[in-house]
Amino acid sequence: MALIQPDPTFYPSAREAMRAPREELAYVALLDAAGGGRPDAIATVDLSDGSIAATLDMPVPGDELHHFGWNVCSAALCPYAPHPHVERRYLVVPGLRSSRIHILDVKDDPRRPRIVKTIEPETLFARTGYSRPHTVHCGTDAIYVSALGDVNGDAPGGIFTLDHDTFEPQGRWEVDRGPQELHYDFWWHLGHDTMITSEWATPNQIEPGPSLEMLAGRRYGHRLHVWDLVKRRHLQEIDLGDEHQMALELRPSHDPTKTHGFVNTVINVEDLSAAVFTWYLEDGVWKARKTITIPAEPAPAEALPAPLRQFGAVPPLATDISLSLDDRFLLVSCWGTGELRAYDVSDPFAPRQTGSVRLGGIARRAAHPAAPGRSLNGGPQMVETSRDGRRVYFTNSLYRSWDDVFYPDGVSSWMVRVDVGEDGSLSLDESFFVDFAADGRRAHQVRLQGGDSSSDSYCFP
Repeated sequence: MALIQPDPTFYPSAREAMRAPREELAYVALLDAAGGGRPDAIATVDLSDGSIAATLDMPVPGDELHHFGWNVCSAALCPYAPHPHVERRYLVVPGLRSSRIHILDVKDDPRRPRIVKTIEPETLFARTGYSRPHTVHCGTDAIYVSALGDVNGDAPGGIFTLDHDTFEPQGRWEVDRGPQELHYDFWWHLGHDTMITSEWATPNQIEPGPSLEMLAGRRYGHRLHVWDLVKRRHLQEIDLGDEHQMALELRPSHDPTKTHGFVNTVINVEDLSAAVFTWYLEDGVWKARKTITIPAEPAPAEALPAPLRQFGAVPPLATDISLSLDDRFLLVSCWGTGELRAYDVSDPFAPRQTGSVRLGGIARRAAHPAAPGRSLNGGPQMVETSRDGRRVYFTNSLYRSWDDVFYPDGVSSWMVRVDVGEDGSLSLDESFFVDFAADGRRAHQVRLQGGDSSSDSYCFP
């Protein structure tokens, strides 16, 4: 019997979502890094052949579009959700540099989104006290957005909400933030009324580019924060160790009965490795354990950008992760070494590597089979997995000022697709190579039409 639901792209459980139709379109954030007054854009990519179906420019330049998301998703099917009538119609697109938020309507013509509302930074500042909106998640009661700092670009960063219907900022989410100051990502365990947040740094610390002084001083974020999702109060702090700098992306289990998840740390200041930690609940206390270590790779000094020459090695720079909807495979993008790794995390405390592909990389510059003569720069960065877990898409730009330090020759941008085997093996789709070089802008966040592995929350196992 067919499921009856308010929106056909909503699913009560991740198990049901894995049976959804195959994705047909992807929406990709494009950054203008040339500084010539050109605005950023959202590109629509036809996934049948990798062609760019349309490109929507933002109204003004300077946004640095980042981690956009849907207005609503499968969380609307939770038994206590107050908005069962809503539909996955709008993309909420934050400008990380400008603090401007654009609302895009994709319903009438999914290939050609149109802007229907813009929230100006002055409105955001006045109503929330935050700036630099970063990540968007659709919740049961509102649209949640993370912000990296206050209106002056300092701490604290945090979370604010937008109304589901009007998209107007409602205000700061936290009632009692406890010791939390730095902010980056956030996600939740809906079945346990718990939110987890992570840390990067303040906007004023991030925007000039990476700082060796901050790394040496261990001043980037290295903690997780646990919150009561209903009472909006800080419960607990988990320190991952200050050698593990920049605790970024959070990927909780999709099964709401489980209480574990994964977070990546970008660099270990003692050996340049990257790591993934598993967080979990034990005897009423939230804890975290390092379960994956990815070592740095030796490289000749002449192949390295200036900040790395003294080390003679390329750090993996694990900047994004993606968890398949069956909670089985974790994808880890190593932007520095140019590698995408897959791990079987069926046992979340004993991950087992199952696959690897390489493209780009600081030293390797590995080519794609569709363009074998082209030395690629950038590397696997923003990674997104299809709902059935069989396809992974990734792009190669991180953040403008950080791109320019690690890839000083400039990032010529692209998007590729990787096929995932039943055993977790990875293989490049040799015919799928979306080349943004002619456009000249850099590709970052990818969202798949109808939802993907990191866009939705589920209330049923």
